[in-house]
Amino acid sequence: MDWTIPPEIARFITDLDVFIDREITPLEAEHPHFFDHRREWARTDWDRDGFPKQEWLDLLREMRRRADAAGFFRYPLPAALGGQDGTNLGMALIREHLLTKGSGLHFPHADEASVVANLPLALVLHEYGTPEQKEAYLERLITGDLEIAFGLTEPGHGSDATFIETQAKPDGDDWIITGAKRFNSLVGTAEIDVVFARTGGEDGKAAGITAFIVPTDAPGFSVPFNHWTFNMPSDHPEVHLDDVRVPAEAVLGEVGRGLDLAQLFVHENRIRQAASSLGAAQYCINESIAYAQERRVFGTLLRDHQGIQWQLVELQTEAELVRNTLYRTAAMMDAGGKTAVSDKVAMVNFRSNQLACQAADRAIQIHGGIGYTRAKQFEHIYRHHRRYRITEGTDELQKRRIAAAMFDFSGVRS
Repeated sequence: MDWTIPPEIARFITDLDVFIDREITPLEAEHPHFFDHRREWARTDWDRDGFPKQEWLDLLREMRRRADAAGFFRYPLPAALGGQDGTNLGMALIREHLLTKGSGLHFPHADEASVVANLPLALVLHEYGTPEQKEAYLERLITGDLEIAFGLTEPGHGSDATFIETQAKPDGDDWIITGAKRFNSLVGTAEIDVVFARTGGEDGKAAGITAFIVPTDAPGFSVPFNHWTFNMPSDHPEVHLDDVRVPAEAVLGEVGRGLDLAQLFVHENRIRQAASSLGAAQYCINESIAYAQERRVFGTLLRDHQGIQWQLVELQTEAELVRNTLYRTAAMMDAGGKTAVSDKVAMVNFRSNQLACQAADRAIQIHGGIGYTRAKQFEHIYRHHRRYRITEGTDELQKRRIAAAMFDFSGVRS
């Protein structure tokens, strides 16, 4: 079977490269301290508990503005939001391509910043928001004028989201929310937080969990500290909600059906994370191949040593197998099988994320001492993609999802 990249996606990627070379690479060159060995130090506001430095956020916003003005940023968003109704296959190809280029302002390995948007919360608002919520938040979210945090994980619960302990109880026309959130991403810069709380039902059941739009300056909403992480800066703080009052209009989606929103959020992210990790792995492989063809040890090129060849052969073989499954899965999602292929999404997610970490580790080893330095990107890539093996569902949760499809388990939610 002959398979080629759909021509419209190939054209988009070609045009995107031209735009990056013309607009983004020169902008990156104006701020070298954010991209060389000083990257984490320069990007982090160490005096503000490790949150991103404002200068760094301003640069990311300018990158977004330029990409949006050039017509690239909104590619995956619906046409109703100014997007191009980008496909899952298109996003898989684009994300892989961007990461194969290595880390840069086009994709700086800083959360999900990119010249092509990954905004699952925009899709959530578009799908589940009321007209008033959409009017208040959607366009501002897309342009970067507004950040929205995502509060699902708790101190006692991560992947087991159906056991969350945060409670929301009705009080007249309002709701009173009490609980705590952990790794509440983007709260440091967010105006509102999408907080998930149990409003009914039973522990372990999806029914009865509701999503609320909570202003981060609401009385009772506090951030006791920010978690410093493997890759800095970090915007993954702890959040306490002490009798936070919100109106009925703060409910996002249906009361008791909040995990529908979370499923949409993570399902979009899983396939895109897989593509990003594949691209990062390919970058590490390509850099190692190039180095092996110029580095001499014991009088011969490094490439002539079978021990080096086989390490890269194994990585490239795994990359090709993941790539083919990734593209097929993304195409099946586009054909309307998002739920039916959730096990395939889980497969490419955990295998690709593991591959990125393995390829970065091998690249460090093959490059030797210089690979261990911050002059190379491998340590930075490893630390960013190691996060992917936990966020949007751990490796173990992905395997559980695959097992559910294999053995026809019922009631498995992730």
